[in-house]
Amino acid sequence: MASTDEVRVLAGSGVCGAGFRAESLEEGMGKKPHFIGCDGGSTDPGPFPLGSGQTSFAKTSIKRDMRLMLLAARKAKVPLLLGTAGTAGGIPHVQAARDILMEIAEEENLKFPLAVIHAEQDKEYLKKRLREGRIKPLDPAPHFDEETIDKSERIVGMMGEEPFMKALDNGAEVVLTGRSSDCAIYAGIPIRNGIPEGIAWHAAKILECGTAAVEQRKSSDSLFATCRNDHFVIEALDDTLRCTPQSVASHSLYENADPFRLIESNGTMDLSGSQYEALDDKRVRVSNSAFEPADRYTVKLEGAELVGYQTIVIGGVRDPYILRQLDSWIEKIYASVHKRVHDVYGDAISHDDYVFNIRVYGKDGVMGPLEPETELRTHEVCMIMEATAPTQDMATSVATVARHKALHEPIPEWSGLITGLACTYSPAHLERGAVYRFNVNHVVEPDDPYEMFPIEYVNVG
Repeated sequence: MASTDEVRVLAGSGVCGAGFRAESLEEGMGKKPHFIGCDGGSTDPGPFPLGSGQTSFAKTSIKRDMRLMLLAARKAKVPLLLGTAGTAGGIPHVQAARDILMEIAEEENLKFPLAVIHAEQDKEYLKKRLREGRIKPLDPAPHFDEETIDKSERIVGMMGEEPFMKALDNGAEVVLTGRSSDCAIYAGIPIRNGIPEGIAWHAAKILECGTAAVEQRKSSDSLFATCRNDHFVIEALDDTLRCTPQSVASHSLYENADPFRLIESNGTMDLSGSQYEALDDKRVRVSNSAFEPADRYTVKLEGAELVGYQTIVIGGVRDPYILRQLDSWIEKIYASVHKRVHDVYGDAISHDDYVFNIRVYGKDGVMGPLEPETELRTHEVCMIMEATAPTQDMATSVATVARHKALHEPIPEWSGLITGLACTYSPAHLERGAVYRFNVNHVVEPDDPYEMFPIEYVNVG
């Protein structure tokens, strides 16, 4: 694509697998985009996908979205850029997405040059950079050392736009990547073709979540941007959706602590002077966005480690006498559970070997100790009791103890044995399997934007 005063960009959806209207994609293709982009995941689903190697969406959902975008891109002969494959962008996630892509190509008899960009990091490379003092903590950051690297199921680096551009320069027409910046999917091609960095990066920020930037988002859908030298225009492709100055401006705060300064690997978007203007009842013109190059190129790291195995019990409490003394009743359950676990395991297990927790929805289940409303104002609550331990058998043992204790934990108002907890399922306990936690929130300073992201080139078909 030669340098141009206008670059048109179609975002298939906020995330591949979440869905979009086929009609919206078709409408967007009618506007002749220079490329199609779509994010494949993020840290939003929590640490499980990164730790387990699994995807958040089912294969059928991912394949439906990928098929429509791939067919549209091949028909129009424009690049298709797919970032953060398979939710978390590690080796198994990229492989899963690649397998789906290959299935589609075979079923549709498609031929194209493919670039697969990997983002899972070699642990010895990270240890080397750590010893060199080139891995720095973000705020907040957990403790990070070589043991953290070894304990991690995997660590991925978040690539910028440069590896995408390198793949395209080397002839790729479809690019599938591991973990990448959401915005990097969309910023590189406009910048390469003369669009100012501030305009390109801000447009990318609005595009990356699809219709999250509309006034009232009814579902995930496609979004379109036209980038020019001094502004970009953003519009939804569903006639029932509207982009407004407020909806577009407010999206700059989404997933960011500061709505005016948004950090990428190679610099920072400065949106403090951005201006938003309604062109009509669907389109918004955005101008005066700036970009400050970074003094040092950095790549964000994300890692997850195994915590243990978890079993939960879900039940409801509606007894008004219990609800009047809910906190003290729950404290007695905690004590009863810990005592019974000690009775069962003796000195073979201590409180440090397992975690038992009760979440109360209807009271403070969402915010926990940060909940400002201390008065209970409901006739019933939902209790989720969760046990996490080094083995699934131990977690289930603790959870089944908790179920029985919560069923019959007495209060002074009772005479005789009464059941205070209504369990949702039979059996009451649900084994959740392995659980993970994020253990890295750091950046690394590479020698260049490419060294952490090897590219594999494949002729498909």
